[in-house]
Amino acid sequence: MSELHPGAVPRIVAGVDGSPSSIMALRWAVRQAELTGGTVDAVISWEFPIYAGGMGWAPASPIDGTDYSELADKALSAAVAEVSPPPGVTVRQVVVEGNAAQVLLDAATDADLLVVGNRGHGGFADALIGSVSTRCLHHASCPVVVVRLPKHH
Repeated sequence: MSELHPGAVPRIVAGVDGSPSSIMALRWAVRQAELTGGTVDAVISWEFPIYAGGMGWAPASPIDGTDYSELADKALSAAVAEVSPPPGVTVRQVVVEGNAAQVLLDAATDADLLVVGNRGHGGFADALIGSVSTRCLHHASCPVVVVRLPKHH
């Protein structure tokens, strides 16, 4: 039962980017939803890629013909299919343009739980570029679960 909304179905937000750790996070979220009678919002974000042009960094032009939203949608559908949720668990697929961490924080505003994977950049790389999981841990308005790949992976 949702603590934020008594009597409501628990809502779990799972961040998906197609990586093995995000597939494991989605799988974990689906199992948790099955145990609690909750639902899962599987969320993927996308941004136009950045390139170094002659005058500095700039977003790639949408004129390049690539439909990044469609690519994200396909990656998300593939991840959900790979996890193969049981019939009793509703998984809503959400594709949003924007920074991955901010998209997940926004999606989790009224959620009961946020589940993300960790790619294990670690140490100095995290200090320089940060990570989605670290930002979510520090800024989410709900509990956060970070699912790590097994060491042998």
